[in-house]
Amino acid sequence: MEKDSVISHVNHYPHMFIKKKHTLFYIFLSLTSCKSNTQKLKPSRESITESVYASGIVKSKNQYQVYAASAGIIRRILVSKGDVISKGTPMIQITNTAAKLNTENALLNARYASIASNQEKIEEFAIAIGLAKAKLDNDLSLLQRQKNLWAQKVGSSNDLDARQLAYKSSENAYQTAKYRFTELQKQISFQQKQALKTLEISKTVSGDFTVRSEVDGKVYDILKEVGEMVNISNPIALVGDANQFLLELQIDEYDVTRIKTGQKMLLTMDSYKGQIFQAVVHKIIPVMNERSKSFTVEAEFLTPPTLLYPNLTCEANIVISKKAKALTIPRNYLIAGDYVLLENNSKRKVVTGLKDYQKVEIISGLLISDVIIMPEE
Repeated sequence: MEKDSVISHVNHYPHMFIKKKHTLFYIFLSLTSCKSNTQKLKPSRESITESVYASGIVKSKNQYQVYAASAGIIRRILVSKGDVISKGTPMIQITNTAAKLNTENALLNARYASIASNQEKIEEFAIAIGLAKAKLDNDLSLLQRQKNLWAQKVGSSNDLDARQLAYKSSENAYQTAKYRFTELQKQISFQQKQALKTLEISKTVSGDFTVRSEVDGKVYDILKEVGEMVNISNPIALVGDANQFLLELQIDEYDVTRIKTGQKMLLTMDSYKGQIFQAVVHKIIPVMNERSKSFTVEAEFLTPPTLLYPNLTCEANIVISKKAKALTIPRNYLIAGDYVLLENNSKRKVVTGLKDYQKVEIISGLLISDVIIMPEE
């Protein structure tokens, strides 16, 4: 039926064409929809940039968590959040009664173990040596006299043997006294050194009750309050550089081999919506986080924002490679990664190159004049 006759028919029988009008409208929509679903295009010449996605946080340079060297109770907090401090600045004072008593006990032991405190024992052994030497000399004199008498045929052999035995006994006693005196001196010297070392350790531990800053920087956070118990495994503060910041990003293990120091990146932050910043990779931490299956990459801003805080979140695209005039097609026109569907519904194998989130470079297999069809999902 021609268009004019359809219109004429409608004019003469309007009450009969209502259903037909709807039917034709649906047919027209169906035909239009089928036609529009077959999306066609030709490859285009344009620039393409391949990048790797990364997400992470902003960190202050030299940022670290502060820990107490010994367990105890916080007695005083000497700094406030936001304070700019120098290396060695006292930050928190901790009390520990047990450690204080241990130090006092170590001092008592050091005094007790000193040579001066053991002088009586030394003198006692010196006297014992003197007595043993005097007895030895006396027995030697008696033995010599007995030998002279025996040479004159005076006395008996038993008398001579007795004198020799007495002399030998005195000699052994004298040597034993000297040996014991030497051992006593070694023991006192060792105990004194050991006690002094224990005292030194106790004083060092006692000194650790004042927590000091390890860097010049700013106090970004204090995690404990006065009166709280602290130990060596829980942080008590957060300190870092006051003006310099870096980026700590997580890279998937499948992409880490393509990341190199010096690569530039474009990044966004929720705290600066609508703005794009540039940074450059300066360190790749060479160990994988087994839980997240990712690697940590550190980067530095090329032009940082005017105001930054630790732990601000960011997302970045690390630029791997760029090409100015590449032959590209949308990625969703690829079939199985390396095929395209031509206008005549035939498949053709292609070789792909750079890829971004929307486009893919076609190295070979397509001409700029070819028409391809987007495959049905």
